[in-house]
Amino acid sequence: MKIAVGTMNRAKIAAVEAVFSDERFMVVATEADSNVSSQPFSDEETREGAINRAKHALMKENADIGIGLEGGVVQAMDGLWVCNWGALVDRNGLVVSAGGARIPLPTEVAEGVLGGQELGDVMDAYTGTRNIRQKEGAIGVFTNGYVNRTDMFAHIVKLLAGQYEFSYKTNAYEEGDK
Repeated sequence: MKIAVGTMNRAKIAAVEAVFSDERFMVVATEADSNVSSQPFSDEETREGAINRAKHALMKENADIGIGLEGGVVQAMDGLWVCNWGALVDRNGLVVSAGGARIPLPTEVAEGVLGGQELGDVMDAYTGTRNIRQKEGAIGVFTNGYVNRTDMFAHIVKLLAGQYEFSYKTNAYEEGDK
């Protein structure tokens, strides 16, 4: 089964490969547009970006399944929080999605994002490193390495895979859910 993941981000690709690791699956990475802001600012926008990436990857690679993973931020009463979403689509039109871990951003980082910078760029400046979004991500920094970006997205990919398997075992999703 060919699985196209709509990104060239190493952390996201590793998350999909960790879940779909046996010989039945061939995971291919491909550039796929999210068609949302480069820094999504809501659950809705972040989820929409994941769905768009999944659909574009599926079509571009003529795959059996497309997966999209998107990170964003959400404004809450007590500050700016990291959010992340994933989507899985198949050739039959099924779309499943799932959200993941949330943690608050320190004020200094939140101010940079609210000022118009992408979280990855703010994190690079904050940590003095490069391409943190390809590595541990903000989640890795602010959990002191207990959870990294691959772990976070692998959890979402497991939620997607489980929903996908459930839907075909039970025919749980009607045509309108696709």
